Amino acid sequence: MEKNEPQLHPRDELSVLSEAELEKLGLRNRAPSPSICTRIQKKRCSGSAAKSLLFQLLPILAWLPRYPVKEWLLKDIISGFSVGIMHLPQGLAYALLAGLPPVTGLYSSFYPVLLYFFFGTSRHISVGPFAVISVMIGSVTDSLEPSSKYLEMTNGTNKTINYVLRDAARVELVAALTFLVGIFQVALGLLQFGFVAIYLSEPLVRGYTTAASVQVLISQLKYIVGFELEEYSGPLSMIYTFLEICKRLPETNIGTLVTSLIAFICIILVKMLNDRFAKKLPLPIPVELLTIIISTAISYGAKLNTNFGVSVVGDIPSGMRPPEIPNPNYFGKVVGNSFAIAMVGYVICISLGKIFALKHGYTVDSNQELIALGLSNFVGAFFQCFSISCSMSRSLVQESTGGHSQMAGLVSCLIILATILKIGELFYELPKAILAVIILANLKGMFKQFKDIPALWRSNFVDLLIWLVTFVATIVLNLDMGLGVAVIFSLLTVVFRTQMAQYSILGEVSKTGIYKDVAEYDKAEKIPGVTIFRSSATVYFANAELYAGALRRKCGVDVDNLIKRKKKALKKAEKKAKKEAKNNKKVVSEAINGCDSGNNNLGFVDIDMEVKSQETNDCKGGNRVSEHNGSVKDLEPQINIQPQPCYKPTLESLGLEKPPLHSLILDFTPVNFVDTVCIKTLKNIFRDFREIEVDVYLVGCHASIITQLERGSFFSETITKHHLFASVHDAVTYATKKQGGNLPQIATAMLNTQM
Repeated sequence: MEKNEPQLHPRDELSVLSEAELEKLGLRNRAPSPSICTRIQKKRCSGSAAKSLLFQLLPILAWLPRYPVKEWLLKDIISGFSVGIMHLPQGLAYALLAGLPPVTGLYSSFYPVLLYFFFGTSRHISVGPFAVISVMIGSVTDSLEPSSKYLEMTNGTNKTINYVLRDAARVELVAALTFLVGIFQVALGLLQFGFVAIYLSEPLVRGYTTAASVQVLISQLKYIVGFELEEYSGPLSMIYTFLEICKRLPETNIGTLVTSLIAFICIILVKMLNDRFAKKLPLPIPVELLTIIISTAISYGAKLNTNFGVSVVGDIPSGMRPPEIPNPNYFGKVVGNSFAIAMVGYVICISLGKIFALKHGYTVDSNQELIALGLSNFVGAFFQCFSISCSMSRSLVQESTGGHSQMAGLVSCLIILATILKIGELFYELPKAILAVIILANLKGMFKQFKDIPALWRSNFVDLLIWLVTFVATIVLNLDMGLGVAVIFSLLTVVFRTQMAQYSILGEVSKTGIYKDVAEYDKAEKIPGVTIFRSSATVYFANAELYAGALRRKCGVDVDNLIKRKKKALKKAEKKAKKEAKNNKKVVSEAINGCDSGNNNLGFVDIDMEVKSQETNDCKGGNRVSEHNGSVKDLEPQINIQPQPCYKPTLESLGLEKPPLHSLILDFTPVNFVDTVCIKTLKNIFRDFREIEVDVYLVGCHASIITQLERGSFFSETITKHHLFASVHDAVTYATKKQGGNLPQIATAMLNTQM
């Protein structure tokens, strides 16, 4: 060893340190948490702070000046063009899905995307209309502004729907809904509540989106078969709609059905070709755009609407609409739906954004994403847009075609702008069935999520339950109530898991100093006289009683019965002591009287004082009586009976058998917080086991747990930090050494690898 090399002084294996000794040795710092005033002072305004805040709220200021034009611009233009030609048909189709005029889908593909270009942090997601959000909006429009509300009499007998009034009312309703969605998202983002997405787990989101896909499928069947349906809302509405479609199948419009089937087959085949030759094709074949163009041309040439009754999109107004303030009369009716849409839209965006960020090596700010989506919805509400999220299909195209930034989104906005200004009016004869087919063709990926069921069955049954409950609740109760039920059930599973914790008794594995469950490890041996108990979950109000009950069952001692027997023995000993005290007093009185009769001229001896003197001397080891000459005389052994022992009675002195263990070690390594109920439960455990002469120790308590124990007044004269140890082995060593037993030895295992 070199002279300058520091020498290590390992701690003696037999010397263990309790928490009290560790705090004294390590000088634990109990610095108080900073006050609110101190925190406010640290947030003083300055030029650098304002600049940092500006760059945080406008991420474009950070990445645009450093944008590598030569390397990225061409690929972003190609990617933006590919996404833009997908935006056009999907915007029209998803507007139809939301129960709105098709032009609102074009607006929703322009304004929100433009705003996200400035405020978003993800480089690859394509925001805009999305099927799940559209069907959630559609459920709101169907329930609050149903078509039956706008029936008008024609020719005195027939009733027709005034689509102009209905669409105008629905646009107002959805604008108010989108306005509140934006308010919720911006507020949560500013309050740094981006973490709320964690409460919507992946099984919940996938089960919910799968159920939404089924609802999308059923809602679009009426356009495929070509007849109008009664609009249902509330629980079981999807089931009622499906049953009505089945009843009215004989009324199917053959022309609409044939058009739908041909378009669907063509779209699916071309999509399969795109997937198979993705590496060889410079750009995916824009099958949706081609389908819209070709079907519009055929519909115009063959007059499908007039000759075959095929329903068409109708007038798509050209030009931009001036901004309008959302109608506040709808706010109270849609506030609950707005919050649900805000959460679902954000979760889908942040999930997809983090996938791409991880793949390409950058970070996505969850709070800023909330603000970006919120501003997109908030501003879009003034321009007749509906709520947006991000589309998986468009995002995959944007990433696979070489897109590197949101510059691709800006390019797609230009394509949509050109469509809104001039091209949109050309799609007057576009069949609605084609838009429905485009929607259904894009649900292929979501229907693949049914494969989650066998995968979750093999991996995690609780996650499978969350998936199934979410799916069934959404199908039966509709999208808004289904999401609420799913979130509540998902949170309850966390409570159920803590209440169904695994409780185990630990033993040392082959003298390694490592302690494992004796039920799982054959080589794990219990330490004689020591019981080590561990729970796999945090101990708190919901499972503290279960924890105490499991401890009593597994420790090998009937604690309650032994305490009860001890109390009975103490009462019996107390009665016996009182009886012996009375007899003892009588014997002392007779002895004194005998001494007084020998010399009647001696002074009077106070009997009560003698008895008091006798009781006091009893505690010192014997019964004494004052002689007539002032000396003290010990009584005979046969009357040396103590009426009230001053020492604490033990189980053996009471005639009870001692428990087989002398120490109980509670492993708190899995525990990450304690509450008042847990602290009271621990106090009761310490008290009860102390009554049966068993020492209790806590091990593995984190610093935060110790702080919570201190604040909860857990420590006292009987429970000190000398009962806390850093590891199980330290506690075992201390307990064994205290009882004078053989200390556990740690063997060094030599592992030889055979070639």
